[in-house]
Formats: sequence, structure tokens, C-alpha cells
Amino acid sequence: MRAIFSFELWGNEIHTWAFPTKASNDVVATFERVLVTEETDRASRFHFRHLYESFVIARGALRFLLGRYLNCSPAELRFIYGWRGKPALASASGIQFNMTHSGNLAVIALTLGREIGVDVEQIRPLSDMQHIADRFFCPEEASEIMSLPQTERDRAFFCCWTRKEAYIKATGDGLSTPLNNFRVTVRPNIPARFVHLEHNSNAAKAWTLHDIQVAARYAAALAYRDAQRPLSVFPVVDLADLIAIP
Repeated sequence: MRAIFSFELWGNEIHTWAFPTKASNDVVATFERVLVTEETDRASRFHFRHLYESFVIARGALRFLLGRYLNCSPAELRFIYGWRGKPALASASGIQFNMTHSGNLAVIALTLGREIGVDVEQIRPLSDMQHIADRFFCPEEASEIMSLPQTERDRAFFCCWTRKEAYIKATGDGLSTPLNNFRVTVRPNIPARFVHLEHNSNAAKAWTLHDIQVAARYAAALAYRDAQRPLSVFPVVDLADLIAIP
């Protein structure tokens, strides 16, 4: 995986970018100015300032990043939305993207010609981990996670969660696809892959699943329906630098 900054996608490349969801007042104000009415209306529904700013930063950073790739003003971009709300570019640029955030970090994945899904989760202790795993994961996944030593269990749980969420975000179906309807590998030291989709191991072979390392104490994964593509994972970006890039 390369770590060279680039705002050009070639062939079947995938680029992933990570950035903080906290920023200075100047950065927030800059991002506010490029949002469209629908986005500012959504932002205004947040009653707490930190949630408002997190939304503005995420959408603003997405606009600035896509603007770099498309060589256009961030304010010019227009989005359309799938039946479960997944955003896509309204223009026929060929760029597919997906965005996710957790804790104080957001991640964007971009590629050409393939729907892609990405998910990130801040790794943290969960007092009800077994209940959640039993409810949402396959029995084999839940059993394997809970059999691990306590020191490994938190990361395994969130590796499993992000691998599954990345898939349903790639399909655009959201939680209308039950998380226990397909199985993934769960151990952090084992490569991410699908074991089966809807109990069909052959269907799983059409998909690729990656773990991505974005920051300490975070788990992240991306999924797409294709053979493995070249992947560039860029370091966490300073938002002021993203704004300043000509």
C-alpha cells in the first residue's frame, strides 16, 4: 500500500483518507460556506454544537476532497441518494465513494466504477458485548470472539463489526441486510475476507474485503465487489491543509 498523496485515480485504484471531526472555528466556517441548503438544514437539526460541527466538518471535507479529484469548486458538487440514503455524485465522473465516522475520526474511500463501502469504529470496552454479538453476528463469529482472551476481544469484535458494516454500506442496503446473514473472518491477525454471503461460499468469492489501518485504537474496513484492487491508505489529513491545497 502506497502512502504518496495523490488526487488522481488510475484504473482500479482505491484511495482512503482519514481526517479528524474536530477543527478550528475558521475551518468550520469555511466548510459551512460550501454546503448546500439541504446539508445546512440537516446540520441545523443537531441540538448539540459538537454534533453540528462534526456533521459540517464531515460534509465539508468530503466536498473539498472530491473537489480536488474532480478539479472543481467544492460548492459546485451535487449529490444524489440511494433508497437507503447512500450518497453518490450526480455527475457522470465515474468516481464512487463512501464515508464513515466514529469517535473523533472520519474516513473516506474512493475508487472508479465500483460501489464501495467503508466503516470505522473506535475500539472501546462494551459491557454487553456478548449480547450484541449473539444478536447481530453469526453464531460462529460470536463464539469465536467470546472465546478469545479479554485482551484481544475488543479489537476482534470491532474488526468483525467494521467488516460487516463495510459490506452493507457497499451494497447500499443498510441494516435491511441482517448482519448475521453473511459471515466474515473476525480475528485481527487473520486477513479480512468473506466466509459466505447468504450461506453461499461461492458468492463470497466475488467480493473483496480489506482491513485498513487509520489510527491507533480504531478498527476500519472496506468492501467492494471485484478482484483485489491496488489500495493507497493516506495518513490522517490536517483539515486546514486540505483547504489550502491549490
